[in-house]
Amino acid sequence: MSAAGAEYRLDGIYKQRQVGFYMQRIKLPAGVVSAGQARAISAVSIRFGQGTVHLTTRGSMEIHWLKEEDLPQVKRELVKAGLTSRGACGGAVRGITCGSQGALGFPVLETLARRLHRHFSGNPRFERLPKKFKIGLEADVVGGRHLIQDVGLVLAGLEGGEAHYDVWIAGGLGREPQAAFLFAEDVAEERIIPTVEAILKVYAAHAPPPKRLKFLANRFGEAKLRELIEAEASYREEIPAVSGLSEHLVPRSSGHQRLELPIFAGKLTSEQLSAIADAADRLSDGVLMVTADQNIALHVAPDVDPAAELIKLQQLTGIVLTSPAITFRICPGSHECLMGLAATREVAGSLMPHISDAGKKMSWALSGCANSCSQPQLADVGIVASRLTADNAGLKTPRFDIYRRQNSGLGQKIHEGLTELELTYLLQHFV
Repeated sequence: MSAAGAEYRLDGIYKQRQVGFYMQRIKLPAGVVSAGQARAISAVSIRFGQGTVHLTTRGSMEIHWLKEEDLPQVKRELVKAGLTSRGACGGAVRGITCGSQGALGFPVLETLARRLHRHFSGNPRFERLPKKFKIGLEADVVGGRHLIQDVGLVLAGLEGGEAHYDVWIAGGLGREPQAAFLFAEDVAEERIIPTVEAILKVYAAHAPPPKRLKFLANRFGEAKLRELIEAEASYREEIPAVSGLSEHLVPRSSGHQRLELPIFAGKLTSEQLSAIADAADRLSDGVLMVTADQNIALHVAPDVDPAAELIKLQQLTGIVLTSPAITFRICPGSHECLMGLAATREVAGSLMPHISDAGKKMSWALSGCANSCSQPQLADVGIVASRLTADNAGLKTPRFDIYRRQNSGLGQKIHEGLTELELTYLLQHFV
């Protein structure tokens, strides 16, 4: 990769499958964005792209179809809105994610997410890492998202207004999925940033490119890795907990209701995003959230009817509401991504009508390659396009593996090498 390509990645930019076009990823702490910022993203997409925005499973937004000569101005327009993409791609600390936006303790998580975001985004000490480094915060362990992070922080309790976290490390998906292990329990908030810094320093010093932290867990074992981290000087430091005025944007949940607008494959037009931003100004104090399932959520006041407002939003935006709503996470696949082996939106669209009644109650995820950006090992049923196979005519078509999650760990592979037709038949009978 060229030096320019590496710098682009650190600025949150990847090349698309289509020659001459680029994708810009935007980091949103805990997936929270103001209505004004959402409109700014929409305006950038209209001005410089093709008027679409992609929502990711890590709570980020992406703008596709950008030209190289426009990238500097795109960055300036985002900065004007208080947004950053530094470290959203490449060997850096990625966006701070959270799958617990509906939890009672979410404002505490959002506050810490913003602090971590400020501390690590663009910090030269923690750039040019061997590979990406992912941090996630959760209110509990139910969804399993703490298991796929380099550092997963799970809220362990609040004592005297101070948050404590269980720290899980060295998880990840990709071609070799590995669940994180519990590194430390009941860690006070003032020790979270020093702990993460110590982990990062060990990772940067010992992991060869392009390995993740999980490589060191396998190379050294959990005990040795823990010993190396605890030997770092920063590990013993404490940084004062957050004080002063609150900085979380999402209100505390007392009395508030959650309105979630399902977005197929996380793909929105810029006009739809702007309309949702207008609704956020009207219903949720100008705040909206990108969820871990690639939807948009609003926390609305107690006197608002979420079902009625959802119908209004659907009518206003033209977004189709499936009944019953099926949770189906979908990456861009070969539509735009260089790594994609399957046209994921088309595949998912053809599969959904065939999902059995029992299957409609499950969560689904489809990944266009083994990188597993849609987190298939955390869905009840995960589908991964694992390879291309040539038929008798020489035409290459994708083959799919299926993962099933039935406990608190990662999903396990139960089928492999299926054609799309075989996959369709299986879904019709899935229980």
